[in-house]
Amino acid sequence: PEAIKSASVFAALGDPTRLELIARLNDGKQHSITQLADGLELTRQGVTKHLQVLKRAGVVTCKRIGRESRFAIKPESITDASDYLTRASAQWDEAIDRLRASVES
Repeated sequence: PEAIKSASVFAALGDPTRLELIARLNDGKQHSITQLADGLELTRQGVTKHLQVLKRAGVVTCKRIGRESRFAIKPESITDASDYLTRASAQWDEAIDRLRASVES
């Protein structure tokens, strides 16, 4: 379950455009699609599609304010994915240590 949740976050972040959108949202504020699209070589529709991928993965939230959609980052989803990587890294380190000890004995 946690690995599956993290996998969807990693898949969503595996695109350079989506990483750029996350970088733009990293200030903790809510941003409109127009604000997020500014300076990107994508239409607002293209940006919206990327934001929907991030939303489905639980990386961003969307709030309607009048006719405008405002997006914000969900930092806990990034933290959860980071924690998963930390645990996986520790497991690999332990496996390498066991292999090294086995080879050296």
